[in-house]
Amino acid sequence: MAAISAILVAVDGSPSSDRAVAYAAGLAKAASGMVVHLLNVQPSVGSLVTMFVPKADVDSHHREEGGKALASAVKICADAGVPHEKHISVGRPGEVIGQFVKRLGAGAVVTGTRGHGGVAGVLMGSVAQDILAYVDVPITLVK
Repeated sequence: MAAISAILVAVDGSPSSDRAVAYAAGLAKAASGMVVHLLNVQPSVGSLVTMFVPKADVDSHHREEGGKALASAVKICADAGVPHEKHISVGRPGEVIGQFVKRLGAGAVVTGTRGHGGVAGVLMGSVAQDILAYVDVPITLVK
């Protein structure tokens, strides 16, 4: 089995997301040359909004919100001395994460989970389940 050189961490700025980043940083410290890619996926705004708000303003909003969500993850990686890159994208999380895995050649995905199981998970949807549908590399869920 080939060594993993890149790991993708889906980041939303939540405590569970920070735990996932810390876990990935630990993996990267243990493996020489591994890069942690921190990805925040912003939700698309509806077409009704884009009819009235300039694209530059929408893009700026996504960058600002993505930067906020990534801030603690960047700090965790920097404090751990782990090579990392940050990415912000827009769309459906699972689909975007799948695209980034392929583009970056990531050998694994790590993401936090808020632990909504049962009825709550079904009603609210699950980003983890969405990721499973689009990613064909190992996925680690951190609670």
